[in-house]
Amino acid sequence: MRVELLKYTEEPEKVVALAARLCYSRSGIEDLEDQLDGERVRSLVEKIISLGHHSVLEHASFTFGIEGISRAASHQLVRHRIASYSQQSQRYVRYDRVDVVTPPSIASDGEALEKFESLVEEISRLYRWMLERGIPAEDARYILPNATETKIIVTMNARELNHFFTLRCCRRAQWEIRALAMEMLRIVRRVAPTIFSRSGPGCIRGGCTEGEYTCGKPEEVRKEIGELR
Repeated sequence: MRVELLKYTEEPEKVVALAARLCYSRSGIEDLEDQLDGERVRSLVEKIISLGHHSVLEHASFTFGIEGISRAASHQLVRHRIASYSQQSQRYVRYDRVDVVTPPSIASDGEALEKFESLVEEISRLYRWMLERGIPAEDARYILPNATETKIIVTMNARELNHFFTLRCCRRAQWEIRALAMEMLRIVRRVAPTIFSRSGPGCIRGGCTEGEYTCGKPEEVRKEIGELR
C-alpha cells in the first residue's frame, strides 16, 4: 500500500480559524487576519473543535493518491459519500497480470497461501485468454477477484476525514481499510496537527462506542494513535 498527500488547502488550520473567527466576530473580512498568529490559530481551532463547531472544518480539504489497495478495501472506502473519488477503471485498463493484495491470515497459512496464489494465477491466465480471444476488458473483468489491486484518488474535507478516522481507525474495522486510515491520519497530522490532534476511534476522546464488540484495550489504542508521526 502506498498513500501520498497530493494536495491540500494552503495553511488549513488558518483557513479554519478564519472561518471560525468570522462566525463570532463583528470584524469585516479584511480584518479577520489581524493578530491571527500561529498560537492564536492553534487556540481557536482547539476551541471550536471542543465546542463541536465542526462545520468550519469543511473549509480545509485534502487530496490523497492511493495505490496497492484491494477492490475489497476500495468498496468500503467509497461508502464514505462526502468525498470525491477517481478510481482506476477495470473497463478501460487491461491488465498484463493480475496483481492482488494477500490478507495476512492467508499469507501466514502455508496451505491456504498456496491455494490462494494458484487460483489467482489461474484467474490471470483466463483473463488474458479472454482478452486475446477478443472479449472486451469490461466483460473479462467479471472474473477478477476482490483482491485485485487498484489505484484511487480521494479528496475529503477535514470534517469528513475526522468521521472517517472515527470509524476506520477502530480495531473493529477491517484490517486493510484500518491500515489505510491509520496511514492517512499519520500524514495529515504533519500538515494540520491541531485539526487532527483528537482524531481516531471513539475511545480516543472518551469511552468505547462499540458496546459488546469492544476490543477491550482502549489504552493500547490511545497509545497506538498517539504515536502516529
